[in-house]
Amino acid sequence: MARLAGISVRTLHHYDSIGLLVPGARTAAGYRLYTDSDLLRLQQILIGRELGLPLEEIRRSLDDPHFDWKAVLLDQRERLRKRARQAEAMIRAIDAALAAVDGSQKKGEMKMEDLFDGFNPSQYAEDARRQWGKSEAFAESEKRTRRYTPDDWKALKAEQAALYSDAYSALKAGKAPSDAAVMDIAERHRMSIDRWFYPCSCAMHRGLASMYESDDRFRQSIDKHGEGLTSFLAEAIRANAARHQGRRT
Repeated sequence: MARLAGISVRTLHHYDSIGLLVPGARTAAGYRLYTDSDLLRLQQILIGRELGLPLEEIRRSLDDPHFDWKAVLLDQRERLRKRARQAEAMIRAIDAALAAVDGSQKKGEMKMEDLFDGFNPSQYAEDARRQWGKSEAFAESEKRTRRYTPDDWKALKAEQAALYSDAYSALKAGKAPSDAAVMDIAERHRMSIDRWFYPCSCAMHRGLASMYESDDRFRQSIDKHGEGLTSFLAEAIRANAARHQGRRT
């Protein structure tokens, strides 16, 4: 099932544990058995994730007795076609940048707007609004990132990569998430968010940890730095938040 869908076994186990995709049956040895209906449900889950929907929203939709498979599939097809058109526009923008870098296009001939054809940050903003609403943190993040230059984004990416590398080294060394050195890495992670995006309290950081674990996009993005890193970092964030709470009391 995992190979067929191109996802990890751990993801299937997670979907089962939260009641999102419970297999139709099990073997005597306890192995999960999936039916054709389970396959269709998994396809809907993966399409929903690709479109940026939270897992709980997908579960509620699929469990709705009035769920209309055909209407939903038609809507999803149209939304994905729109995304495909945008991807094609982004490829044209990359081609324009390559032409400029290679010198095959003179500066006077290049239209700067061609470099940004197809880039539509609103799709990510909508996902963030769905998660956070019109919060002060969201508004502050938009305000800050609007001013960032390519060098700023490069510095941010390098800083995050270093954090994840240190965290994974601690994981491989067998350290517990509650180890002081690991909690210090979690604190660096919190302060990085605080510095680059918005004021990030320990309570907010703890909420982010839960989102990292429940959202496959975050899990995949973090786990590419090391298998199991998402859960390890999330536990370290919670331990660090508890440490700060203890200091205040």
